[in-house]
Amino acid sequence: MLLDTPTCDFGWKAPDFTLRDPYGTSFTMLDNLGAKGLMIAFICNHCPYVQTIGDRLAQDARTLMAEGINVVAIMSNDYRYVPQDNPENMKLFAKKFNFPFLYLIDQNQAVGKAYGAVCTPDFFGLNKEGALQYRGRLDDAARGTPKNRVPELVNAARMIAETGKGPEGQTPSIGCSIKWSGS
Repeated sequence: MLLDTPTCDFGWKAPDFTLRDPYGTSFTMLDNLGAKGLMIAFICNHCPYVQTIGDRLAQDARTLMAEGINVVAIMSNDYRYVPQDNPENMKLFAKKFNFPFLYLIDQNQAVGKAYGAVCTPDFFGLNKEGALQYRGRLDDAARGTPKNRVPELVNAARMIAETGKGPEGQTPSIGCSIKWSGS
């Protein structure tokens, strides 16, 4: 099912979390919340929207990380229902797109629910205090060919890093619904 993300609830305080990567190492949100903020992407392996932006997401994350802006991705789908999203396939997916960021498993889906994530991809831009300042899309290329694209996530992250505030105008991300347990 195709969904749009809700509009940004500026200042919403993001809850901390502890999640593991596919190799079993634990990471927290607060450990990744840097002096210039944190961009969180709720993604999964099987979603055609995520597959389409995979290279651009990796490229934009490298740009942000080189500027000291942290990036993590979270997979909240019920991978018992969608085996393509299981941890072994997460390793392959991250390698395929050469992800430079942590790709974490939200096995009990508590983080996705706490954040109000609705689709993949779903982007959350936090300032250094962990307050939400961005809830938009990666760029204006959507699923098309990215010619002269506007890197909206990169631009927003830079603004957040510099001012602590995100842009007033934000275009919602579009993607596949998160596959919740029992749904």
